[in-house]
Amino acid sequence: MGRGRHRWLVRVFVGRDHETRRRRYLSRTVHGPIRQAQSYLTKVLRERDLGRRVEGITVTLDEFLDRWLDTAAKPKLRDKSYESYESLLRRYIRPVLGGRILSAVTPLDVQDGYQKMIDRGLSSRTVRYTHSVLRSAIRQAIRWRLLLQDPTDGAQLPRLGRREMSVLTAEQSRIFLSAVLKTHYGPVFAVALTTGMRPSEYLGLKWQDIDWDRGTVSVVRTLERSAGGWRFAETKRARSRRIIKFQDWVLETLKNLEPRTIRRSGCSRPDNSELVFTSPAGRPIYSDKLAKKFKAILGQNGLPMIRLYDLRHTAATLALSAGVPPKVVAEQLGHASAAFTLDVYSHLLPHMQEEAAIKVEQILAGPGLLRYRIAGQKRFPKTGPKKPPKAVNSAREGKRTRLRA
Repeated sequence: MGRGRHRWLVRVFVGRDHETRRRRYLSRTVHGPIRQAQSYLTKVLRERDLGRRVEGITVTLDEFLDRWLDTAAKPKLRDKSYESYESLLRRYIRPVLGGRILSAVTPLDVQDGYQKMIDRGLSSRTVRYTHSVLRSAIRQAIRWRLLLQDPTDGAQLPRLGRREMSVLTAEQSRIFLSAVLKTHYGPVFAVALTTGMRPSEYLGLKWQDIDWDRGTVSVVRTLERSAGGWRFAETKRARSRRIIKFQDWVLETLKNLEPRTIRRSGCSRPDNSELVFTSPAGRPIYSDKLAKKFKAILGQNGLPMIRLYDLRHTAATLALSAGVPPKVVAEQLGHASAAFTLDVYSHLLPHMQEEAAIKVEQILAGPGLLRYRIAGQKRFPKTGPKKPPKAVNSAREGKRTRLRA
């Protein structure tokens, strides 16, 4: 029934109360043209007739997201991931769709929300990440029998362009190391550049993780900062738990660093000197502050302004360029497979293929072929059967003879 201009009251009988036996109705005001109210009415009747829970008909998307975050997402997510999920929904989904009835959200509504994100100039990665979070929530609603269909199905997402990777070259890496090793944070950057660990991984290292005899380090935890302070957390994935071999000079650098750290046993708090790397005040290093120090060092030495995380990409690029097998690099980085590593660092493939072709050629043909690799000449000598010589006259014998080849 109409309740004003573009306002419609939808009232549906949903059964009787089990205790009082009174009739129960679902009443909801729909704003918009009459066809939108009719569409909502049809959906509500369908939900009711199929025995779906009435709660799914009455709850708003905001209310459902609150429950989903608390009961489904929070128990299985790391604190950092949970904060990211909550932030994406709060900033991009709730302002646009939060007030709508959960069962009334349509694919067009979802697409409109994504388009507004694109119009704001947000990156394709942000839009896709937000879609992934919302889709996960909606699919849980289907499993909870609050919805019949997924309104996120069929959404057109912006194309995810390959981000151009920024890394330091070998020469730039040498300049960077010679500069940072003179500072308090030199050992941190040395480990970051030579091992390819994530910032949260090398900032969470403890002295007990280092095997001095074998020259290795075990990556078994990360260090996170949240509203409640510092805390240790699990690695990003199970595959991220790994053992990495230190370069000899890095191991010596850490040995020289250890005596300067006062070790206090029996304390599990991450803000003590059990950590390998601490601030000058002896506190855990905050990655954002470390990134600022990193940028300052790059600027002072005329180096490209890359991100702190790009030291991980630099380590992988240098290893692959040096001929280290992709499988070994994948294990060092904690990747799921060598195929994923090669996909991420595909910009190195042409160079690697050229070197591989030269090495295989030398194995098959030997060094003798190298003399034919002269500019302006064909790579291989012309070979093939020789033509038979022409018949000549023999003046002495007075007859035609044929020379034998």
